[in-house]
Amino acid sequence: MSMRKEPMTPEGHQKLKEELENLLKVQRPENVRAIADARAHGDLSENAEYHAAKERQSFIEGRIQEVQNKIARADVIDPAKISHDKVAFGATVTVLDVDTNEEKIYKIVGVDESDIKSGKLSIHSPMAKSLIGKSEGDEVTVRAPARTIEYEILEIRFE
Repeated sequence: MSMRKEPMTPEGHQKLKEELENLLKVQRPENVRAIADARAHGDLSENAEYHAAKERQSFIEGRIQEVQNKIARADVIDPAKISHDKVAFGATVTVLDVDTNEEKIYKIVGVDESDIKSGKLSIHSPMAKSLIGKSEGDEVTVRAPARTIEYEILEIRFE
């Protein structure tokens, strides 16, 4: 099975590497000690600390594999090295809601980096898909759950 590469910003890639480092060097060793301590308390069938530590171990190992997989699939793209006049991965786009006259700023990022509260849109989101390939001055229609929104693209930056 071929691995599908996922675009990711350098910041998103760095965050994953830091999380992996923490899992391997801090959380895993702490958990190994917790298991050893719980084991020292005798009867494992009645030992809640032991069972909790074993569950935590399972979670940590699963997360390590998940993060390693995400890092392996990452196609790191630095928006600062991109220069064109159309919306693409890594673009910071200023849009105007035509109905409310409200300006919004969105950055198009990888799926694992998206955070709508901080304006980071997954490249696979409907909003990002409607913006990709468009230029400043273009209008796009985004079908949101609450309403259909018309946006005008005011500015496209790669930083």
